[in-house]
Amino acid sequence: MSAGRLLVVTPLRFEQVAVRRALPGVAILRCGMGAARARAAVPVVARLRPAAVAVAGVCGALDGDLRAGDVVVASEVRGPEGATSCSSERLVAALAAIGVRRVHVGPVRCIDHLVHGSERAVLAADGALAVEMESAWLAPAAAGGPFAVLRIVVDTPQRGLTRPLALASDGIVAWRALRRAAPALAIWAG
Repeated sequence: MSAGRLLVVTPLRFEQVAVRRALPGVAILRCGMGAARARAAVPVVARLRPAAVAVAGVCGALDGDLRAGDVVVASEVRGPEGATSCSSERLVAALAAIGVRRVHVGPVRCIDHLVHGSERAVLAADGALAVEMESAWLAPAAAGGPFAVLRIVVDTPQRGLTRPLALASDGIVAWRALRRAAPALAIWAG
């Protein structure tokens, strides 16, 4: 596997499938869900030596204005060890160029567990738009090079993970939105 210019890291298989269909020929690495698996992927990415690293997948909304299928571009990822800036301006421009709407730019919180109930409000208190479980631990894989995070909202404060039917329908919406937005990553990596 040769990463070439861009390597896209996805946590889950359904995210990998969506990105692969949208970006044939681009190297895609599935790391698995959570901090431990993301950390374990960093040396794999280092061996591939990509020019740019992007993380693509789903997230949970912290902001009540976000809905399933909305695109979140991280301006920074905030993890337990601090914040890492992300390359967001070019990615937002690329999304606009391919006609993707409902794009939100802002901080993304990275934590080590799924978020439920009132914890969303606590995490949103510092202005974070969304929450996920990998990007802060994958950021070192960029080794100082371009690093972007493209996430699609799959659950919201109003429709959380505990509602299986809502999660199933919102998961389909998120998968389609990820497939539609992923080509912007190739433009971003240019």
